Amino acid sequence: MHHHRNIVLIGMPGAGKSTVGVVLAKTLGMQFIDTDILIQERAGRMLQEILDTDGPDAFKRIEEETILSLHSSRAVIATGGSVVCSEDAMAHLKSAGLVVYLEIPYAEMEARLKNITTRGIVLLPGQSLRGMYDERVPLYERYADLTVACSGEDLESVVENVIKAL
Repeated sequence: MHHHRNIVLIGMPGAGKSTVGVVLAKTLGMQFIDTDILIQERAGRMLQEILDTDGPDAFKRIEEETILSLHSSRAVIATGGSVVCSEDAMAHLKSAGLVVYLEIPYAEMEARLKNITTRGIVLLPGQSLRGMYDERVPLYERYADLTVACSGEDLESVVENVIKAL
């Protein structure tokens, strides 16, 4: 395993990128970075606020700038679900790390996102959750170096499965 490289977690909202990321970083002795938190720090606002006030395009632009300004090594990086919508951001992340796709089926994502209005989920105008899911799956699959199925697995098993896959 390339210990100087980053491990980048991608996947649907609710897939567990942040929670898995923290435990993974702890287990591997790496730094942990959550790009959603960096975006909030950079913008001085909550994700949902940025989406409500400025709209999805502005949000994606801030997300892309935030990721392009990241120059870390030996970090586990949890990304926002919409990061795959930016080719530049993904190229930057892939150049410095291994991309791991935490895969969950639609029904599970829907169940995990009980309160969708405050989660800062980037839906295009008129786009349904299902539409967002179907649009992003091929993107996650395209950028993933490794895919780890997370359906019905508890946190510890997912972390174990990611480490095995690495």
